[in-house]
Amino acid sequence: MRCTSWLVSAAAALALSGSALADELKVPASPGSADKPTSGMSMDSVEAKYGAPTRRVPAVGGASAQQPPITRWEYPGFVVYFENNRVVHTVVTPG
Repeated sequence: MRCTSWLVSAAAALALSGSALADELKVPASPGSADKPTSGMSMDSVEAKYGAPTRRVPAVGGASAQQPPITRWEYPGFVVYFENNRVVHTVVTPG
């Protein structure tokens, strides 16, 4: 029993003593991805800078403060998500 616990302790120490190795994945920026709406921009400023969206998806949610209204505007090359009237996220899309 004493030999078994020593062996387990030695194996654990050996496993934990190795250095961590990881690969680094570099993803090149897609063309045109740099010029897109940023978090915090208002709907008015997005429309002033990028023009009218090709599609406005009506807001979902909004029943309470824990579920604010989320609106989606689609543009060629990106989709903008708004919480109330502020950008919360922009997703680059193909095209």
